Amino acid sequence: YPLATNGRLPIRTRQGWREVRIRRVHLEEDTGKLTHVEDETGSYSLVDLNRAGVPLLEIVSEPDMHSVEEVRAYAQGLRQLLRYLGVNSGDMQKGLLRFEANVSLRPRGSDGLGTRVEIKNLNSFKALEESIAYEIERQRRILEAGGQVAQETLGWDERARRTVPQRGKEEAHDYRYFPEPDLPPLVIEQAMLEDVQAAMPELPWEKFRRFQEAYGLGEYDAALLTERREVAEYFEAAVQAADGIPAKTVANWMLSELFGLMNDAGVDITAVPVAPQALARLLALLQRGEINKNTAQRTLAEMFRTGKDPETIIREKGWRQISDTDRIAQWVDEVLAAHPQEVAKYLNGKEGVANWLFGQVMRRARGQADPKVVRQVLMARLQERKTR
Repeated sequence: YPLATNGRLPIRTRQGWREVRIRRVHLEEDTGKLTHVEDETGSYSLVDLNRAGVPLLEIVSEPDMHSVEEVRAYAQGLRQLLRYLGVNSGDMQKGLLRFEANVSLRPRGSDGLGTRVEIKNLNSFKALEESIAYEIERQRRILEAGGQVAQETLGWDERARRTVPQRGKEEAHDYRYFPEPDLPPLVIEQAMLEDVQAAMPELPWEKFRRFQEAYGLGEYDAALLTERREVAEYFEAAVQAADGIPAKTVANWMLSELFGLMNDAGVDITAVPVAPQALARLLALLQRGEINKNTAQRTLAEMFRTGKDPETIIREKGWRQISDTDRIAQWVDEVLAAHPQEVAKYLNGKEGVANWLFGQVMRRARGQADPKVVRQVLMARLQERKTR
């Protein structure tokens, strides 16, 4: 008997949420392989146990997917679930997760499934999508020409971007269960099932919906933040520490600034040297006006590089925001005196020049001046020149 039957996996597509039924889940294990050899030394056999001893878990879905988009959503959703449960890293490049797609076409309005083919051992989402798209088109051409699709097992040729026959199939029912005398019966007691159920984490689609409802996030942000359990946990820890700061603000800084630093360094969320509580303190400094956004970005980069807390970096670098009106007015006057031609352009009606002058003041202040105060003083000085 299979280990489990009649499951369901929610998937999210452009048309909304829907479910893909799971027919069964079972274990498969390769046996040892004998290779018989005859050469000048005689006849002998080689025993290969390389793939024996470690069974794989195979999850078989019902034919509920009707587009390449739905297949990708299912495949990504399944990998996401396995990662959340901590049973598989989902690293397809290392062969820890593979997909095998069964593809069949039928005339529009028909209830019966057409002859299916199976594409074996697909080790990336790209290969999964491209092989299915190719096979749909190949079968369509055969059927429109009045031919019949052969039931067979196919492989995917990455270089040629086409499916290639591997072997034929005599019948569609590939799975036959029978007792194995060398294996004891596997008995899963109800108490064990209850313990596993009690230890289950919040599942990804449940977390996705909660992030939208509890934190007011849009679909795009919620999807990125719940893609991996570790990212979701980092986000929630930062939100809890950032008391009074909108969750949307935390999300924006994670998805833009922090993820950008991670991508540049090739670092995973589990190895980020910035604790979620430290990120929350940085955002609190920004919210209180002790630093501006530009300084906050530079501080986060230093936190990522050194692992230091934001307060230490700001103190050591002298990056605390300057709001003193007299000091800012001095910088404004220096910029206006250094750029008389630009001031003249502004006075002659080219008001967009004010933004360029604002940038020059911020540069002179090394990004530490309060932008609001800079803007107020600059516009006041320019207005004075207009009225002279």
